[in-house]
Amino acid sequence: MSDEPNRDADGREPESDGPPAQIPRRQPDPAEAGSDAAAEGGAGTPPERPAADARPGQPAEGTAPKPATPEPDARDGQPGTPDEQPEASAEPPGPQSAQPGGGDGTPGPGDEEPAGAPERSISAAEQSARSGQPATPGTPASPREPEPDGRSAPAGASDPPEKPAPPSPADPAATAAVPLGQGPAGDGPASEESGSLMANTPEAEQGKAAKKANKAMKKQKRRRTGWRRLLPTWRMVLGAFLLVVLAVSGALVAGYLLVSIPAPNEAAAAQTNVYLYADGSQIARDGDINRENVTLGKVPKTTQHAVLAAEDRDFYHESAVDPQAMARAGWNMVTGGERQSGSTITQQYVKNYYLSQDQTVTRKAKEFFIALKLDNEVSKNDILQGYLNTSYFGRNAYGIQSAAHAYYGKEVGELTAGEGAYLAALVNSPNAYDTRAHPESKDRAVARWNYVLDGMVKEGWLSKSDRTGMKFPEPHKVKPPRNLSGERGYLVDAVKNYLIGNEIIDERRLAAGGFRITTTFQPKKQKAMRDAVDDELMAKLDRKNRKVDSYVRAGGASVDPKTGKVVAMYGGIGYTKQYTNNATRRDYQVGSTFKPFLFTSAVQNRSTTQDGRLIRADTVYDGTNKREVVSDGRGTGYAPANEDQHSYGKIPVSTAMDKSVNSVFAQMGIDVGPKNVKETAIDLGIPKDAPNLTENGSIALGVTTASVLDMAEAYATLANHGKHGHYSMVEKATRGGEVISLPDPDPVHAVPREAADSTTATLRSVVQGGTGTAAQAAGRPAAGKTGTAEEDKAAWFAGYTPDLSTVVSVMGQNPKTAVQEPLYGTGGRPRVNGGGFPTQIWAAYTKKALEGRPAKDFDLDTAGKGNVSPSQPPFSTDPSGQAPSDRPSDEPSKPAEPSDRPSTPSTPPSRPPSSPPQSPPATGGADSGGSGDPGGGDGVVGGNGNGGPGGDAASGDPGGL
Repeated sequence: MSDEPNRDADGREPESDGPPAQIPRRQPDPAEAGSDAAAEGGAGTPPERPAADARPGQPAEGTAPKPATPEPDARDGQPGTPDEQPEASAEPPGPQSAQPGGGDGTPGPGDEEPAGAPERSISAAEQSARSGQPATPGTPASPREPEPDGRSAPAGASDPPEKPAPPSPADPAATAAVPLGQGPAGDGPASEESGSLMANTPEAEQGKAAKKANKAMKKQKRRRTGWRRLLPTWRMVLGAFLLVVLAVSGALVAGYLLVSIPAPNEAAAAQTNVYLYADGSQIARDGDINRENVTLGKVPKTTQHAVLAAEDRDFYHESAVDPQAMARAGWNMVTGGERQSGSTITQQYVKNYYLSQDQTVTRKAKEFFIALKLDNEVSKNDILQGYLNTSYFGRNAYGIQSAAHAYYGKEVGELTAGEGAYLAALVNSPNAYDTRAHPESKDRAVARWNYVLDGMVKEGWLSKSDRTGMKFPEPHKVKPPRNLSGERGYLVDAVKNYLIGNEIIDERRLAAGGFRITTTFQPKKQKAMRDAVDDELMAKLDRKNRKVDSYVRAGGASVDPKTGKVVAMYGGIGYTKQYTNNATRRDYQVGSTFKPFLFTSAVQNRSTTQDGRLIRADTVYDGTNKREVVSDGRGTGYAPANEDQHSYGKIPVSTAMDKSVNSVFAQMGIDVGPKNVKETAIDLGIPKDAPNLTENGSIALGVTTASVLDMAEAYATLANHGKHGHYSMVEKATRGGEVISLPDPDPVHAVPREAADSTTATLRSVVQGGTGTAAQAAGRPAAGKTGTAEEDKAAWFAGYTPDLSTVVSVMGQNPKTAVQEPLYGTGGRPRVNGGGFPTQIWAAYTKKALEGRPAKDFDLDTAGKGNVSPSQPPFSTDPSGQAPSDRPSDEPSKPAEPSDRPSTPSTPPSRPPSSPPQSPPATGGADSGGSGDPGGGDGVVGGNGNGGPGGDAASGDPGGL
């Protein structure tokens, strides 16, 4: 061994603060080497001795080096590796660098391995070093031979491939043995210093090898075989889960942003209009959907809690959706379990109000997002209110209010706790739980009812004591829909026209529904009107054996004079059989029932006769049959005939009213002026747009085709001493809590009281001794006027008491062609006139309608007497010398032969007289009569005679009485 210091590749000594620590190299044990050789060469082969020139620690030529036993590195206390052991120092070891163990290379106490250590595997490189043969790639390591003391290396440890020990610089042969480029610098032999720096202790090398072995073993364990290769790893599962979470979260956010709250669907928004009598009882419901919305405040708390107990007990505490319930419902549907909606009340309301009942994924997704948004924008109470108004309860009842009427015949606010619980139970299955429609399902219905009540107790909404005493509330029998059949349709039709015509409610808005309309119709009077028509007219008809009886139509209307409220109406035999409302139609002439308006106008305008006398009830006129009407002293050619061709001579106005003398009122119309007559009629209540409300002479005889209701309103003004208020049919109208404004009902003085009361006085005489004596059957003071239209096609009676104004008309119309037909022979009578069926119906109705109320007499303020000459008799006989009958003839008048003289102008004069006539007698009109043909009825004027005004103010046949 050389004593020269280590040098680098350039021969320079490395800089150092001091001499490096010399680590003595453990010499191989000859016995150990011999055992190794024996192991390789076979038993009995003696170990070879090292060559004399071999350096300590290096194997001799031809012998395999034995790896050194790992020992601690004296420099850093870390174990080294056999491949990187430094050369032994040439200097004798001092106390600080003494070789551990024996000086002969035997292991010392510090070199001992732990007892029981497993045998270490020998790498292929080590085997090659021992055997002198190069290692074959892929040769597995053989087990390490046990140490001399019988112990082996730890189990699982393996040595890395052997690296040649770095040669010492002092040994030229060793240095030369190192190939170029294998030193630390890569360009020459490795220096001793670099080799010592790069070397590791055997313990560290073993630790690294153990780690590598452990990794290899783990990889082998992770390898899956067979069917396990098809199963995903936990990393795959976790990744998929995170991907799903991200996808669902993104879908929820996108859905919430993209889906908006839509407008309500038409079916959910549609409601019925509910029409009620004045006492609050129901007339009918008008609409395709039987629904009436109510506010939550009108629903009893017990009913609200019952619905929550049945459908969603956590409604006020939960979110808009319940994922658990949805999952449970889905599972039950898949597995065939009991079907559940899985929806909260909010979701059900969204489905009812905004969407449809379709069972699709798209609809369900929209329901989910709309419910979330709605829950953030609307209060829980509003959602519950909407749910109660849109839910279906069976029996064609939508909403809790309609359900209360359908099952218990009462308002929702009147429901008991038990009744409310039954309605709540119906929501789940309306048809199955209807015990009346399905008696076999009563047990199920009662069980569901108990479930609801028990839930109320559990939630603290119902006390146990109240629950214990409850009995199942049997619902009412199923009733057919209260539609518009019978008289109900006429009432509803009239109210709708009233609301629209008076611009109270727009037609489109009314059609949308939701209105609760309380009418002025009184059930008692309505029944009295219906019974009177049935008893006095319909019961006397034989539609099968008398063809004319099938033409009969009847209409009636009754108005309170003080308020203008329509209290009763008869529109026909049935709305679904005959849609035209006979009480409101305007296509039949009113006949002589118009004459009172003429007299009222004369008193109101202080009109005078042709000779200048003030027109009053006792003013005398000439009642000669077919007397020609004169104006300004000249004949007009207009000469209407009286009833049955009677001539009355000189008679006062009151008598002319009793007998409905056409010749008198035709002349009075010219005296007053047709324009003044029209204005007075409008003031009294006749619509200004009523057909044939003309300003010519024919207006006096009733060619106007006003309705029964129009006439009832006008006569009510007379009964109320000239105060007029437009009739009304509605007491109150609301929609969703909104109160609709109605017209002011306060009446105003349309005509002076003197004019109205003077007319009433003359009309009282008609009932007492004129053509309307049948009205006395009402049993109380009454005033009225009869009338008959052209060719007996309609007969009227318009009358009133101080408390009630009523008009009745009987009309003829072919039901197949809708053509107006004469009523000759109706009910087996030769003719129909105002004093017959109409007056009898009026009397029967009035008696029943005012039953129980004291009879009142009229309080009249009549006008003074006119300037009637004392020498003139109050009555006159006709030319034949026979006094006219107070009662109309039962035989119809026959038409007269056409006149040969030229026709006079067909339109009566419309100009009032400017000065008193010179030639006519003082009693009034001209003496010459026209040539009109007398028609049937009470004083009906012939329709085709010259000068006879007709329905079109030219050729019609205005009625008489």
